[in-house]
Amino acid sequence: MGMSELEALRKELDRINVGILELISARAQVVERIGAEKRKQGVPGFDPVRESVMLEYLVSRNQGPFDDDTIRRLFKPIFRASLELLEEERKKHLLVTRKRKREDTIIEVKGIAIGGGAPVILAGPCAVESMGQMRAVASSLKKQGVNLLRAGAYKSRTSPYDFQGLGLEGLEILQQVGSEFGMVTISELNSVSELEQISAYVDIIEISPKNMQNFTLLQAVGDANIPVILKRAKAATLEELLLSAEYIVSRGNQQVILMERGIRTFEKWTRNTLDISAVPILKQESHLPVLVDISHSTGRKDIMLPCAKASIAAGADGILVEVHPDPTISLSDSQLQLSIPEFNELSEVLAPQLRPSIRKQ
Repeated sequence: MGMSELEALRKELDRINVGILELISARAQVVERIGAEKRKQGVPGFDPVRESVMLEYLVSRNQGPFDDDTIRRLFKPIFRASLELLEEERKKHLLVTRKRKREDTIIEVKGIAIGGGAPVILAGPCAVESMGQMRAVASSLKKQGVNLLRAGAYKSRTSPYDFQGLGLEGLEILQQVGSEFGMVTISELNSVSELEQISAYVDIIEISPKNMQNFTLLQAVGDANIPVILKRAKAATLEELLLSAEYIVSRGNQQVILMERGIRTFEKWTRNTLDISAVPILKQESHLPVLVDISHSTGRKDIMLPCAKASIAAGADGILVEVHPDPTISLSDSQLQLSIPEFNELSEVLAPQLRPSIRKQ
């Protein structure tokens, strides 16, 4: 074979390669059209049966020189790339993503803005225990310029024998104290049956990690007109958190706030592991506000301040801190709740990083 013949064959191979590329691109365009039609019909993008049929049809048309297994190995990456293309296209249609809305969502409640880059503090006891307890906490928080009061009335505890909250009485106390001190109130929602009642008493509802994928509850909250904090479950991926938020936003409720609460790892020196990388990733992928629960993500008072600093430095729109007048007698989470003096110290250190309107006056 002379050099001229070799060059001719190489050019022919180049033409074939370009032809394959053009066919793959044409295939991708058809795949995108199929994906669009599937979205209209509400049909899942991936159909394993259809993929298997296509592979076996290709094998049946194989005339060599490649064996059947090689044909499967050649085409599976093409199929996988097509699925990835559909996934990217699907993400563009998610209401919670930056691809749909570039600017930050800012949620304003009673004049307090959450989102937009200026951090806030949400604070309060794990659970409402008494009127005296709530007044003591609210009074101290207000003196520090904190306007977001959070406490549980209905508690979703891991053990059925743990304190489950005061229920309606707790909501009444929280509402009264919030009104007395001019604070935005936040409390946990655990079931659809509680939604109407809790919405009547608080300004923001909170969905616990245990309910992050309670889709019936998410849809009900999506139908309601109330701000909601959606906490990441300890075993959930960031994509799963965003898809849970999509359940709410897609039903019409745009007032969703994401919260990183810590994930479960092999580490035993903290209650959970604070996934600090979740903050910039969520801020990059979504326009929704992002908060960090520095109490449950660490479970350790001695590292809450540096974790709070890190969260704000990473771009968090705020932090959640549990505060109790006397944590030693708390009915729940006594080991991770800050005393009032401990919270005051934390608040003073963080003050330069916080929104001017919530700094201590």
